[in-house]
Amino acid sequence: MKVKKSFHRNFKLQGKTFSSSFDLISYSEEFSKDITHFLKEWFDNNDFVVVKTSGSTGEPKKIHLQKKHMENSAKATGAFFNLFEKTTALLCMSTEFIAGKMMLVRALILGWELDIVTPSSNPIKGINKIYDFCAMVPLQLHNSLNEIHKIKKIIVGGGVVSNDILKYIQNVDTEIFATYGMTETITHIAIKKLNNWDIKGVKGDNSGNIQISTVVSNSKYRALPNVRFSHDSRGCLIILAPLVSDKKLITNDIVKLINDTEFDWLGRYDNIINSGGIKLIPEQIEEKLSTIIKERFFVAGIPDKILGEKLMLIYEGEKDPFLLRKIQKFGMLTKFEKPKEISFLSKFINTPTEKINRKETIKLL
Repeated sequence: MKVKKSFHRNFKLQGKTFSSSFDLISYSEEFSKDITHFLKEWFDNNDFVVVKTSGSTGEPKKIHLQKKHMENSAKATGAFFNLFEKTTALLCMSTEFIAGKMMLVRALILGWELDIVTPSSNPIKGINKIYDFCAMVPLQLHNSLNEIHKIKKIIVGGGVVSNDILKYIQNVDTEIFATYGMTETITHIAIKKLNNWDIKGVKGDNSGNIQISTVVSNSKYRALPNVRFSHDSRGCLIILAPLVSDKKLITNDIVKLINDTEFDWLGRYDNIINSGGIKLIPEQIEEKLSTIIKERFFVAGIPDKILGEKLMLIYEGEKDPFLLRKIQKFGMLTKFEKPKEISFLSKFINTPTEKINRKETIKLL
């Protein structure tokens, strides 16, 4: 199959227009080997590109993605967010992985005016331009809060947005959305609104902490065009998205299915803890604890002779002798959700995309 080598006539990169793919590739060589490599692959005569998975749910691997599916994904994003030609967009993620690659593809297909900055934890610091659209990971969003007005719409993927960030963004003008997806679905196939929810009158716990994430949970993950959902006997999400994948995708994500285009994400099936016959979903416990713990942490099941698995909290930072007592008194947790002990580590192990690698970090204990 011969691949079309053209791109949208309104496409710009770093403010420049290009007469051919050859000119575009030559220009990219001046500032990024990764972008040059991807553009060469995008404009070659193959009908696929080779993409590396993030490694967040297993070992990173290389898979083939159809270029026609990537184009369909770009068009679906444009339609969902009303981002068409001459949209100004900022690419601040690595193009080594699918999220960064798809920002390029959207710009090429939809005719965006794309600027690129070196991936960092604070990508819009020092930028004196207003952008229509940007994709970030939670750490980048956190470090950009003081300058968030520079972006009109932001999608956030690759991790959970903390309770503190959710509180901060409720009354900002920027529209911020969480995304659900994976490399196999060519980034997001579902979107969830994160901000501008009314939190007046929301009750907190005994200490007055407002669990803003419970308010945000009123917003469900909504499917992009031509995507449908179901679930299997485990309660895990099944994705039917024929425009971006030739096969039905069975995930390990536990969901509460609202209908065939909406769901609540509850956690990962592979992370479930069976403690004395009680099944616990770590992500739900972590969501509650995020109101009182500001540093990075997660909970996991550790082998126990009596319970089978006991609930442990793993904390990144210096030892806090009062933290366990504080958690035991925390009113938002059931008695089963309260960790039996805490382990303190100076540094977690991350995946290549800067998510916490739970399995490898637990091995440090």
